[in-house]
Amino acid sequence: MGLFVGVLTAATLLTGPDPFAAMNALIGTYLVGQVTDSYNAAVIVLLVFIGGFVALMEHSGGGPAFAKTVARAIDTRGKAQLFTWFGGLSVFYSDLGTPLIVGPVFRPLFDRLNLSRQKLALIIDSTASPVAILIPFIGWGVYIISLIDRELSTEPDDSPGLTLFVAALPFQFYAVLALVIVPWLALRRVDFGPMADAERAAQRDQPTGRSDQTLTPFSHDRATAAFVIAPLLVMASTLLFMLVPLGFPSSPVPGSVFRSALATAYFAAALTLMILMACRRVRSLLDSVGLYLRGMNGMMQAAIVLVLAWTLSALSKELGTPDYVAALLAGGFPGWLLPAVTFLFGAIISFATGSSWGTFAILFPLVIPTAAAIEAPLPVVIAAVLSGGLFGDHCSPVSETTILSSSGASCTQYEHFRTQLPYALLNGAIALIGYLAAGLVPIDS
Repeated sequence: MGLFVGVLTAATLLTGPDPFAAMNALIGTYLVGQVTDSYNAAVIVLLVFIGGFVALMEHSGGGPAFAKTVARAIDTRGKAQLFTWFGGLSVFYSDLGTPLIVGPVFRPLFDRLNLSRQKLALIIDSTASPVAILIPFIGWGVYIISLIDRELSTEPDDSPGLTLFVAALPFQFYAVLALVIVPWLALRRVDFGPMADAERAAQRDQPTGRSDQTLTPFSHDRATAAFVIAPLLVMASTLLFMLVPLGFPSSPVPGSVFRSALATAYFAAALTLMILMACRRVRSLLDSVGLYLRGMNGMMQAAIVLVLAWTLSALSKELGTPDYVAALLAGGFPGWLLPAVTFLFGAIISFATGSSWGTFAILFPLVIPTAAAIEAPLPVVIAAVLSGGLFGDHCSPVSETTILSSSGASCTQYEHFRTQLPYALLNGAIALIGYLAAGLVPIDS
């Protein structure tokens, strides 16, 4: 809704106060123009293939089977936390799949070992979006790269977004800290703030903050861990088979070729999973095809957000917003400070809206031209947008991941919010210091 109001406001500023003229220009010129653009259409098609594959994975029973296989080796509190963390890393293909799969599978184990459900929710939340935001070939990466390309690319085959995404990985401080803090807490056996109180109550067998609202993943007696492993191996093999002859990864490949290869790899992985489920009599091929199509349809919301983000970028350029902001800051704003300021603005917007994706759509059209104008390190600025959006999302009580993580762990939403907040603020403070320092380091953008 926020993005739609933004693009409608921009169209009104361009066309005048007549609401019908504004809507006519918005739909006929801008929205349709973004959908019919060849680059944009290819990204949407890729997202649809990803959606179908993710739906199959989440409803194959492979995730719970894989997690149960891992859980057999757990007999201590530390191992329970570490193996849950590893389980979250394994479900990298879907940030929303982590609460659905990992939470319900490990919840009984946490209860048996007197670990708080607040800690389970923290681990789930720390291995959902922070993992997804680091991987270029899943929905998050495709979305982010497309936003960067929109600001920098002039030719359909150009894909500077992928190069910059990879270059920004070492500077995604908040995502890395969110991942690292979980094994650090487990190995050091330390907690602080409300989480320490929750853990002490759980050890006394007086758990707090439990909720009756639960998520139940699809499981099947004949499902195996191979349902997770085999499709991912097929995906990787297909991608390498198609791209290595073109010089990948040592040489860059055209963006259109990479997207086509990635869509093919996702389809091959989905077909492999369909065959495995049919052979194990978990789902018939016809049932799997129906599930695959529903997963494709489920990506419609992501596609709408992406089209609105592209439209906002195009309208902002036509209004001259990025040039205006860059001109304001070029008068004396130090380039080394831009990453830290970007991180803070991203956190504020994401906290208020509960949406990191919306935050990326708002900030990229502004900060990328500004970074070029004041000679700020572009990979660091891009990483600051991503980390800021993720930080605010983790702190927000209205974030989708906050809600799903608490549901997956079966603890109340408020309990998850208040016990996770001190850890998020600690990571955010360290990340802010990191961006102040990284802004001073010369980087070839």
